[in-house]
Amino acid sequence: MSNTTIIKAGRLVLRRSAQRRQHTTSPVAKRHKTTGGREQPSNVSTADTSTGKTIPTPDKIALLPLWQRLGPLTKAFSAYGRAQRNRPYATQLCSSLVIYICGDLSAQYIGGEEYNPWRTARNMTIGGISSIPSYKWFMFLGHAFNYPSKTLSLTTKVVVNQIAFAPLFNSYFFGMQALLSGDTLPEAWDHIKRTVPTSLVNSCKLWPAVTAFSFTFIQAQYRALFAGVIAIGWQSYLSFLNQKALNEECAETKQLSSPGGVSMSTSVRSRTSRAEA
Repeated sequence: MSNTTIIKAGRLVLRRSAQRRQHTTSPVAKRHKTTGGREQPSNVSTADTSTGKTIPTPDKIALLPLWQRLGPLTKAFSAYGRAQRNRPYATQLCSSLVIYICGDLSAQYIGGEEYNPWRTARNMTIGGISSIPSYKWFMFLGHAFNYPSKTLSLTTKVVVNQIAFAPLFNSYFFGMQALLSGDTLPEAWDHIKRTVPTSLVNSCKLWPAVTAFSFTFIQAQYRALFAGVIAIGWQSYLSFLNQKALNEECAETKQLSSPGGVSMSTSVRSRTSRAEA
């Protein structure tokens, strides 16, 4: 046998051996070879080499948000979120009524006055009328002014809310309080001028931070609930401020009444009875 034949036979044996090793290489080794020897991520297991399938094994388990780890409160939040998604208008109306009732009861308790159910009824009427427009406004605010910069988007939402919504809502609240108490339009306008500037100044101390926190950390279906909890305290303040203005108007109208037991005018009597109510 010549040397050439021996060399060819040796090359054939080596080639077949290489092919045999290539067929028996595991799928994981093939992937290492095709990816340039890069290391596999730590969350993939390579134990099952017979089928070539990988089993994901995360190295750590992500923690649930805090509100999902509160036991019974978590169920209540979840139920509210479902109701807000399925029937947003009805849920918002009921939430507003509860918020305004709690706010007025708190204001009457803080003022140390005898409970007046008619005052609570007025607040419920005001809250019920404004519930859906307020909900629509904040939904619009959530979908508008979304820029590439999160800081710019959040700042714009806060500024627009304070410039557009706060003056309009506060004027509506105090104006409706006056009209439902029997005041005329000029008297209601005078009541607005007494109360709105003070309420706007104080709202700038609270609501920008609440709005920024809500749009940053609170999911859309829970923003109304979060704002409602804060609004209980805010409505208590508005009710207290409204009653304070009524008492001041009552004192002024009594001073304007004619001396010597002459009866007061209709406007004076209405303001006096409204303050006492």
